[in-house]
Parts: sequence; structure tokens; C-alpha cells
Amino acid sequence: MHTSKESQWLYTISSKRKLIDFNFKEIWQYRDLMFLFVRRNVIAMYKQTILGPLWYLIQPLFTALTFTIIFNKVANIETGMVPPFLFNLAGISVWSYFKNCLTGTSNTFSANAGMFSKVYFPRIIIPLSVVITNLFKFGIQLLIFTGFYIYYYSQGASIHINKLIFIFPILVVIMGLFGLGIGMLISSMVTKYKDLKFLVGFGVQLLMYLSAVMYPLSLMREKLPRFAWLVEYNPMAYVIEMARYMLLGDGTLSWGGFTYTLIVTLVILFSGIVVFNATEKRFIDTI
Repeated sequence: MHTSKESQWLYTISSKRKLIDFNFKEIWQYRDLMFLFVRRNVIAMYKQTILGPLWYLIQPLFTALTFTIIFNKVANIETGMVPPFLFNLAGISVWSYFKNCLTGTSNTFSANAGMFSKVYFPRIIIPLSVVITNLFKFGIQLLIFTGFYIYYYSQGASIHINKLIFIFPILVVIMGLFGLGIGMLISSMVTKYKDLKFLVGFGVQLLMYLSAVMYPLSLMREKLPRFAWLVEYNPMAYVIEMARYMLLGDGTLSWGGFTYTLIVTLVILFSGIVVFNATEKRFIDTI
């Protein structure tokens, strides 16, 4: 019986692909490569730096201290019974994971054009490896937060871990997927509009102020009700508010906000995969 060559091939690489092509089987087959990228990313974060991994500790602590001085001491923003520094550290730690996923995946095509043009592997492995790499950094920052949490708790601060803490890993996954979706969209657009990459930093900074990182969500509703919708339409505001509720027992848990965040995340992720797959067919001609 005659067997064609194509039936003997392990892979068939073609420019003709489905609109939605998220081949889990192929990604799993390349899992070793993905974790090599993760290892490379972790090493690259502190290689040729004086303080090395200590930057993981310094950045959130310095930012939390700055926010405490500016927003709590100078602007007199109240954080209820939660110590302002711990309140800010919780928000910054959660926000940083999302921000790092977004910015790290937003230059996928431009940063890896040389490699993409020479060898084949599922391109989505690169942004996925960034999201996994940032879990390492996020884990270190959570350890820092835990240390300060224990200290303030021992000092009698009115804080407690909420019983819904088991949902926290789901929030982390949502943050990673949300950052991944937006990052893939931006990366795809940067191949055509290269000046867009200069706006990413400014846009992320602006988004931070609309994500309730340094203030309670209730404060925006109370003090600036006319502009509260700018925050309430931002899924990350609900994520940060829910994270603080679970970690500190402060704030509110809105199931409506959780559902809204989940839906928006899935839509953004779906759109990101569609645009990413369409871009990888022709990006080498425009990059």
C-alpha cells in the first residue's frame, strides 16, 4: 500500500492557518523550548547588574514607600484600618505582575524577528514564556509582602486573610491572560506602526492610576463620582480591589466585577490570538 510523504511528516508548516489556531498539542510538544526561554528570561533579568535579584525586592518596596509618602502622607488618602504601606505594597505587587506581562509581550515580534525568520516553532511560546517568567518575580514579591504582613499583624494591625483567598490563584491567571492578550495585540500593531512602542510606557503608567493601585475603589466613587466610571470600566481595578480584599480583609468583593473582568479578559485574549496569528504570517515583511 502506497503511503505519501506527507503522511510520514511530523509537522506540516504552511502559511494557511485557521483564524483561531491555538494548538495545545503542538505547544506541549515544544514545552522544553518554552521553559528554556523562561530560564533565559529569568537570567537576563539580573545578569550584568550590581544587585542582581535584589532588584525584585527593591523596586516594590521603594515604590510602596513613595506612594505612602505622596498619596497617604501628603494627599491624605485614607486606607481604613490597613497600614498605608502594606495597602500600597499589596496593590503594587499585584499590578506589577500584570504590567510586566503586558510590557514583556508587547514587543514579541520586534524583539525576536531574527529568530523568527530562521527557525520554526509556535510563535506564541515566546509571549507565554514571558507570562510564566513573571510568575517567578511575582512569587518573590509575594514573599516580601508576606514578611511585612506578618510584621504588621504582630504589631496589632487590623488585617486578616479572607476565607476567599483560594480564589487568588484564579486572579493571578486572569491577570496573566489579560496582560498576554493586550501584549499580543500591541506587539502585532507595532510591526506596522513602530512609533506605538513609545506610547506603551505612557499608556501603562496612565492605566495604573485608573486601576485603584494607590487608593480604595470606594474613594473614587465617593470623592469623584463623575469620573468613577473611568475606573469601574477598567478590569484591573476590580482585580486589585479583590486581591486586597482577600489578602488584607479590606475593600469589597464584587462578583459582578469579577464576572465582568473574566469576560473582558477572554475577549481580549481571543482577539489577541486572532491578531497575533494573522500578523505572524507577514510580520517579517514589515518589521
